[in-house]
Amino acid sequence: MKTATAQTAHSQRFYVIEIALMVGLALFLLTGGLALQTQDQLAEKVVRLHILANSDTEEDQALKLQVRDVVLERATEILEESADRQDAEARLRGQLLELERLAAEEIRAEGYDYPVTVELTDTAFPTREYDGFTLPAGTYLALRVVIGAGEGHNWWCVVFPPLCTAAASDVAQTAMAAGLTEDQVGLITEESEGYVLKFKAVELWEELRARFAD
Repeated sequence: MKTATAQTAHSQRFYVIEIALMVGLALFLLTGGLALQTQDQLAEKVVRLHILANSDTEEDQALKLQVRDVVLERATEILEESADRQDAEARLRGQLLELERLAAEEIRAEGYDYPVTVELTDTAFPTREYDGFTLPAGTYLALRVVIGAGEGHNWWCVVFPPLCTAAASDVAQTAMAAGLTEDQVGLITEESEGYVLKFKAVELWEELRARFAD
């Protein structure tokens, strides 16, 4: 049988561990809350490109990339003079029918009769790594291109700022030229301290926010 002293020591150790876990959780949630605020501010400054293939067949995945090339080239031209996200959104909304037409023409030229839709819509994304930068999970405005049933693997990138076409070494400069702050650029280029923890915390917060929204 344990003595009273041993039981007290055991209880104290358990209490210390419990406090340490609670403090760790609090710090994790605080880090996530701050990072989530940064992600929300970041989302107000970018437009993502989201291409959904008809299916996962080799042919449909190849077609997805061909449609991507056509849409990305024209969207990049449309956004060349964009000053900020709001301006980029307005320019894209004015050209959605043209982008849809170009996508449809490319699909027909390749011998397919899939329907295609092009729209600007708020879309939930997981954390995604690209060449030279990473975007945290969250809801972003996206130029969304759905080919046919849209049931195949997607292709994602950022059309404004033009990070899809920027070299990895130019990502920070391109992002800051579009109005992103140093903190936001540091977060997406993985130069901010503890960015991995921040991204994981943002994912947790996004899950909690989605549950409460439902």
